[in-house]
Amino acid sequence: MQDKPIVPVILCGGTGTRLWPLSRASYPKQYWALYGKGEETLLQQTQKRLKGLKGLAEPLLICHEDHRFIVAEQMRQIDVKPKAIILEPVGRNTAPAIAVAALKAIDKGEDPLLLVLAADHVIRDEPQFLLAIEAGIMYAEEGRLVTFGIVPTSPETGYGYIEASKPLQSEPIKGEPITRFIEKPDQNHAKKFLSDGRFTWNSGMFIFKASTIINELEQFCPEIVSSCRTALDQEESDLEFLRLEKEAFAKCPNSAIDVAVMEKTKFGTVIPLNAGWSDIGSWSALWKTTEKDSDGNVLRGQVIADNSQNCYLRSEHRLVVGLGVKDLLVIETDDAVLVAAKNEAQNVKHIVKFLEAKGKPESIAHQKIYRPWGNYTGVIKGNRWQVKLIEVKPGASLSLQMHHHRAEHWVVVKGTALIERDGEKSLLGENQSTYIPLGCKHRLSNPGRITVELIEIQSGNYLAEDDIVRLEDIYDRIPPDQDN
Repeated sequence: MQDKPIVPVILCGGTGTRLWPLSRASYPKQYWALYGKGEETLLQQTQKRLKGLKGLAEPLLICHEDHRFIVAEQMRQIDVKPKAIILEPVGRNTAPAIAVAALKAIDKGEDPLLLVLAADHVIRDEPQFLLAIEAGIMYAEEGRLVTFGIVPTSPETGYGYIEASKPLQSEPIKGEPITRFIEKPDQNHAKKFLSDGRFTWNSGMFIFKASTIINELEQFCPEIVSSCRTALDQEESDLEFLRLEKEAFAKCPNSAIDVAVMEKTKFGTVIPLNAGWSDIGSWSALWKTTEKDSDGNVLRGQVIADNSQNCYLRSEHRLVVGLGVKDLLVIETDDAVLVAAKNEAQNVKHIVKFLEAKGKPESIAHQKIYRPWGNYTGVIKGNRWQVKLIEVKPGASLSLQMHHHRAEHWVVVKGTALIERDGEKSLLGENQSTYIPLGCKHRLSNPGRITVELIEIQSGNYLAEDDIVRLEDIYDRIPPDQDN
C-alpha cells in the first residue's frame, strides 16, 4: 500500500526548434496551447492530468531562469502552487535536473516518490496513464527505478528503445527488469522491435524514491550530486523561485539520466504505457496526434480551407487560406510564416540553425515578448525610432528605470495608467499621453482592474533592451537581467 507522497518533477527545458516559428527560445512549445481545443498549454496539461492520483503533492518545476515568470503565471492560472520553481542558470540535461529535484525533495528529512515528467508531452488516454503510474508506484516503493516505455505503434527510427527481460504485459499492467537501452535504430531494427513484445519507446518519464535515485547517482556519477548539492546550498530565494548558484551548477556534467544512471543500474524496471503518447517533436507529429476534420485537416485560428486535404493550417494573427492544397504545413506568426510539405517537418530545425547562423532575431524571439507584468509587441521600427504596444496586467508594475540613449512617448489607449516621472506621480486615462525625456527616472503601473494598453514611441541613437538602468523592481529582477 502506498504510504509516500508523490511529488511531480516537471522538466520545462528545451526549445522545440522543430515547431518553429511558433516555438522559439524565448517562448518554447511547452508554454503554448498546442493540443486540444481549449487554451491549456502543454505544461498545464502535464500537471492537470495527474488529478485523482492518490498522495499527489505540490510539483517541483525546473526551468531556465528566462522562463520563470511564464511558468509561475501558467501554474497560477490553473490554481497550482508549486513546492518550488527551480531555476537553472545553464542547461545541463536531465541528470542534474533530476538530482537537484531529488535533493530538494529530501531536504526536510522526507523521502517521497518523484514522478519525473516532461512538460511537452501529449497523453490522449489520461485514465490509462494514471493506471500505469499506479502500477509503477509498487515497484518504486520497492526501490526500483521505474521508467515508462511507450508501446510502439510503428517502426519509428526517431526514438530510443528499451528492451525488457520478458515480453511486457499491459492487461493488467506489469513491469519487467530492463535489459538495455538502445539508441535510435535503423529501419530494419525498428521493424523487428515492433513485432517483439520486449521493446518499447523510451519516453523519458520515471517514478522512483528520491533516496534511490540519489544513491544511484552517487554510485555512477558522484560529481553530479556534489555539484548540485553545492548549487542548492548556495541557492538564492527570488520570490517563489529558487535560483541555483551558477558556478557550482555549471560544473555538472552535461548528462541525460539514461546515460548517467539507467543504462548502468541493476534496479531498472520498465512499465508498458499504451495511452496515446506523443512528444509532438514536429508539426507532422502534431497533425497526426490532433483530431481532424472530414478532409483530414487540422485548422487552428483564423483559417479557411477549401478543397484541401491532410493539412495542418495555423494562424496566430492574419487570415490564412488553403485552396486546393494537400499534405502541407502552414504556420503563421507575427513575424514569420512556415510553408512546408508534411514529410519535410523534421527539417525545420535546419532552418532554425540557418537563421541563427545569420543572426536573424526570428530564430530566437517573437515580436511579442512576455514579462512578469504583461507583454510588449514590436509594431514598427525605423533607423532611430520604434513603436511598441505595451500591455500591463491589473496590479502589475514595470521597474523604476532610466535610459541613457533613448526618450519615450506614451499614449494610453485602454485603461488607466499610473505614471511616475522623477518622483512625481499622475494618472493617465485613455487618449492621454506623457513624455519621458532622456535620463528621466520613470515607472509605469496599472492600479486598475482591466489591462492597460499603451503605445510607446521610442527615439534615440540606441534602442536595444539593454539600455535599461533598473533602480527598483517588485519582481526582484537584478542585473544583468535588464528586461523592462
